[in-house]
Amino acid sequence: MYATLIAVAALWGAVTGVLVPRAAYRLSVEPEDAWRADCPAGHLITGPAAGWLGTTRCAPCDATGVDHSPAPHPGTPYAPSLLLPVLTALSCAALAAATGPRPALAVWLLLAPFAALLARVDAAVRRLPDVLTLPLAAATATLLGVVALLPGEDGRSGGSWTTSLLGGLTLGACYFVLFLVNPNGLGFGDVKLALALGLALGWYGWGALLGGAFAGFLLFSLYGSALMLRRRTTRGITLPFGPFMIAGTLLGLLAAGLTSR
Repeated sequence: MYATLIAVAALWGAVTGVLVPRAAYRLSVEPEDAWRADCPAGHLITGPAAGWLGTTRCAPCDATGVDHSPAPHPGTPYAPSLLLPVLTALSCAALAAATGPRPALAVWLLLAPFAALLARVDAAVRRLPDVLTLPLAAATATLLGVVALLPGEDGRSGGSWTTSLLGGLTLGACYFVLFLVNPNGLGFGDVKLALALGLALGWYGWGALLGGAFAGFLLFSLYGSALMLRRRTTRGITLPFGPFMIAGTLLGLLAAGLTSR
């Protein structure tokens, strides 16, 4: 049963990961621009949820042989990605292995594709859209609140909704202070993302919150140092912080899930 749980989680991650490139393409625009509604060739993107759900296949372009890979727009290309489904599948499988058959696992699996989408958009255009960060925080608080209402889940399973709420407020406040100190180095989108990530980490307590937050800063520092050594960046260039915040949170959830079992 345990192996089946991991396999199902991996399949969920792979399937949802296939859907990320389309949404990432549509969201990877500058703040003053509207979300993209057509492919690079100008064909309207249609499908479920007003065209937000689906793959990056464009039937008119397939019929005429148009190649989307050299996209004229900055940011993500309108093309399939192998890396995203693999990463989401591995992340979901790892979460299932660490969390086990607990209701909180359903929350992590539901949030994982949105975290991958945010990481992809931030990596492309250095932006974390409010249309994702704020609903993600609200959904995390609501879903964990539902889990906490289940018999024996709040406390005995290693989770606490009260600490989760406090963790979200605390991490958001800390990032807000960092934003005020250095607005050029940290975006306000990072502050809003910190709310959701703090809620998730806070479910397992203050140790998980501190560990996950620290892991994000550590990964960011290591990546920045590696780029400096390879002379692929210079001082003063802003790197996206969102992907590292999300990666650090994933590590924090994995470690906390394993230790609380």
